[in-house]
Amino acid sequence: MQKTMQKGTINVTTENIFPIIKKFLYSDHEIFLRELISNAVDATQKLKTLARTEQYKGELGDLTIRVSVDKKKKTITISDKGLGMTAEEIDKYINQIAFSSAEEFLEKYKDKAEAIIGHFGLGFYSAFMVSEKVEIRTKSYQEGAQAVRWECDGSPEYIIEEIEKEDVGTDIILHIDKENKDFLEKSKIEELLKKYCRFLPVPIAFGKKTEWKDGKEVETDEDNIINNTEPAWTKKPSDLKDEDYKEFYRELYPMTMEEPLFNIHLNVDYPFNLTGILYFPRIKTNFEIQKNKIQLYSNQVFVTDSVEGIVPEFLTLLHGVLDSPDIPLNVSRSYLQSDANVKKISSHITKKVADRLNEIFKKDREDFEKKWADLKLFVEYGMLSEPKFYDKAIKFALFQNVEDKYFTWEEYKKLIEGNQTDKNKNIIVLYTSDKDAQYTFIEAAKAKGYDVLVMDSQIDPHFINHLETKLENVKFSRVDADVIDKLIEKDEKKESKLTAEQQTELTSVFRSQLPSEGTYIVMFEPMGENDNPVMITQNEFMRRMKDMSQLGGGGMGFYGDLPDSYNLVVNSNHLLIENIAKDVDEKLKGELVSVKKEISELETEKTALEKLKEGKKEEEIPQEEKDKADELNKKLEELNKKKETLLENYGKENKLVKQLIDLALLANNMLKGPALDKFVKRSVELIEK
Repeated sequence: MQKTMQKGTINVTTENIFPIIKKFLYSDHEIFLRELISNAVDATQKLKTLARTEQYKGELGDLTIRVSVDKKKKTITISDKGLGMTAEEIDKYINQIAFSSAEEFLEKYKDKAEAIIGHFGLGFYSAFMVSEKVEIRTKSYQEGAQAVRWECDGSPEYIIEEIEKEDVGTDIILHIDKENKDFLEKSKIEELLKKYCRFLPVPIAFGKKTEWKDGKEVETDEDNIINNTEPAWTKKPSDLKDEDYKEFYRELYPMTMEEPLFNIHLNVDYPFNLTGILYFPRIKTNFEIQKNKIQLYSNQVFVTDSVEGIVPEFLTLLHGVLDSPDIPLNVSRSYLQSDANVKKISSHITKKVADRLNEIFKKDREDFEKKWADLKLFVEYGMLSEPKFYDKAIKFALFQNVEDKYFTWEEYKKLIEGNQTDKNKNIIVLYTSDKDAQYTFIEAAKAKGYDVLVMDSQIDPHFINHLETKLENVKFSRVDADVIDKLIEKDEKKESKLTAEQQTELTSVFRSQLPSEGTYIVMFEPMGENDNPVMITQNEFMRRMKDMSQLGGGGMGFYGDLPDSYNLVVNSNHLLIENIAKDVDEKLKGELVSVKKEISELETEKTALEKLKEGKKEEEIPQEEKDKADELNKKLEELNKKKETLLENYGKENKLVKQLIDLALLANNMLKGPALDKFVKRSVELIEK
């Protein structure tokens, strides 16, 4: 029989199509292997469909797709036993780039076809991203079909000729170019096969399995099948047991030691097709988001594991697989993010995750509470970032108090609203970020009958802020943000045992012994006689803004750059503070009284001078009066400075003042290093006295 050869030009609109393919068709050259094997799977699935409908009466036989590398010849070959092509089909589907046989086939066999990966269009031409020449050797399933060979070197010219080929199917032979010779390494191809093809529905063999024999690794006769053709997500949930889900998790993440908390099996066929299994890993307080743990598939073909922007960000904390034929095989994230089907799927997954968590919460609350430490970050992150998730999650999100009891928001609100509502009708939620470091403040709150929540995760500052915007008349305050009576202000007010003048003088005394690190504001509060004499608090707003800036809150950078600011709160009703005030009067009596008397006289004189100015314009005031006023102000400034110096010098020599400040620092875990050593030695001295 005389063989024929045909030469021609590929039907494209521009001769620059191949450079475009090489550079821009896909964002990563390695995709060529996924595309070509996907086409091979497609052809195999088509043949199985035709055999089932008796349009193909031949023996299917072994349908394994085989991949081989020949480093010497610099070739990669992908062979299938699928549908094959005639010369006419090559002309239609290869030479005329715009068509895709999968689209046509799907339309014809939409009720019978198995998963046709399809939708490729330009998929085959990804081969030219890595090849200087591509060959196709193919034989159609059609009775009496002539096998043909097609060849193209990356220019629009091609050749097609008749050849001898015994088996139905197609061999794609890639002659790898110099720039992509790393794809001729077996280890590289095996890596790509495991990445892109590990769950394809047709067996894929890459060489033979090996075993150790006589001290060396030798090949066996058994095919090295690199894929699981029936992964768990393709099965019905009713056909799977807990162990099956755990086994599949281990298959997905062989290096992970911990088992997941539980899973969600997605199986949706309307309004779009979506299957998959999502696992809840154990997420502790270390906020390490691993955003490459969800794998995205389209008909079991790997698309990407970079799913940010494709699924809501909080879902990137989950592990598992999502598979939908409605997800395009384009690997460009920007394309996927703008795809309408992807957006619908993203919204649906959010709903399913929330519903599943609510179901588990209602079914076994005790178990849900045990797992809350691992779920907390995920749920809070979801509530922060997705309004629809927040609306559902607020019903099952748990709040843990210092007694290790758990409440939903509605339960907790009922618990505290009677006692923790302030004079402005706001419910004040007290919380601690560190039970040990803030123990003293927690005990002070409990002594008042208040309840305290534990809010100790890294995102809690953001989460608390978010809750305050969502919950009406609710404010959160950390227990060390102020003295307890100021955190939840009631109508009653305690009287101070110190006069305003004594408080002013003691401000200078205590200021003299403040730490050099950070900014401190000395303030007085009339607390109970049994409350601590001195406390250190940190303004709720400023501290929260700084905490949020550390985690990367939008627009919070300004606060992160500010120095730490604290309040040194002195209990004006404590006996020790009263004694210090009395000691100031006794030790500085003569000199301080004299300075205060002079200040008082000058203040009187200044007031009289101010009265003379009343009703006069600036130009009407005599220069003599102006000079007199300047002189008085200068003398007052000098006397006030002298008074300040007297009080500061007294404070610097007073060991009790320093001891009280250090005790407050110690209660806040802020006394360390040399300062702590000095505190211990001073404590011994004071005890010995």
